[in-house]
Amino acid sequence: MSKILVFGHQNPDSDAIGSSYAFAYLAREAYGLDTEAVALGEPNEETAFVLDYFGVAAPRVITSAKAEGAEQVILTDHNEFQQSVADIAEVEVYGVVDHHRVANFETASPLYMRLEPVGSASSIVYRMFKEHGVEVPKEIAGLMLSGLISDTLLLKSPTTHPTDKVIAPELAELAGVNLEEYGLAMLKAGTNLASKSAEELIDIDAKTFELNGNNVRVAQVNTVDIAEVLERQAEIEAAIEKAIADNGYSDFVLMITDIINSNSEILAIGSNMDKVEAAFNFVLENNHAFLAGAVSRKKQVVPQLTESFNA
Repeated sequence: MSKILVFGHQNPDSDAIGSSYAFAYLAREAYGLDTEAVALGEPNEETAFVLDYFGVAAPRVITSAKAEGAEQVILTDHNEFQQSVADIAEVEVYGVVDHHRVANFETASPLYMRLEPVGSASSIVYRMFKEHGVEVPKEIAGLMLSGLISDTLLLKSPTTHPTDKVIAPELAELAGVNLEEYGLAMLKAGTNLASKSAEELIDIDAKTFELNGNNVRVAQVNTVDIAEVLERQAEIEAAIEKAIADNGYSDFVLMITDIINSNSEILAIGSNMDKVEAAFNFVLENNHAFLAGAVSRKKQVVPQLTESFNA
C-alpha cells in the first residue's frame, strides 16, 4: 500500500504547512497510518522563518498525487478541489481537516472529515492530539502555534475563536516561546515584500473561488505599510491583468493588509467591479479602496463577495 499524502492548499501558508505536518505525525502515532506530509508549493517567507526557527525541513513539493504513486490523500486547511493538487479528482480523499466553507467538494467514497469554524486548521489538529493523548513534540507544537498565529494575525482577526485564545498559550509553552514576542517576529518575517516581483507578490497567498459561475481570485499580502505596496500599483496591476488573461479569472481581488493597525486596502480588477463595490459598500478609485478593520479573507471578504455575486 502506498503512503497516504497529507497536504494543505496551493500557495501554502503557515497553517497549510503546519497543520499537514502535524496531522501526518498524529495519523502515524494515533491511527497507525503510513503518512507523509508534502506541500503544493514552496514555503513563503513567513513559513520559511517558522521552519528555520524550529529546525524543521521544508516538506517536499508535489504537483501530482498519482505521479507520487499515491492512491489516497488527506487534505488539511482546505477542501475545495480548485485549491488542491491538480489531480485531486483521480485519487481517493481519505480525510479532511479544515476550518473553511465547504464548496466544490464531492467524493466517491465515505471519508473522515473534521470541520470546525475556528481560527486555524492547526487548532483542530492540536485538539485531536489532546483527544488521543498523543504527546506533542516541541517542533510540532511550534508549527501548529505558527499556523494559528498566521491565520488569526496573533489572535486579532475576527476569525479567532474563543478556544484559540486558550490553546495559543498552551502551544507556546510546549514550543518554548513567548507568544507575543515570537508571534510578532513571525508575522513581520512575512511582510518583506520588497524582494518579491509583482507576479510573486500577487501569488504569495492566493485562492480561487467559484462565485456564481465566475472564477474569482482573492489574494492577500501582509505589510506594515500599505502605502509602500501601493507605490508599486502599476506593476502590480500589470501582473494582475496577465494573471487574469493566463488563467481565465473573471476578477482579481487583492487584499493589502496592515498587520499593525488591522486594516486593508482592496485593489481589484475584472469584469464585475460593480459586484465588488456592492460587496463592501465602497467605491473603487483608481482600482482601489480602503476597508477599515478588514484582516480576514475567510470572514470579511469571501462571504461578502459570495453574497454580492449571487444577488
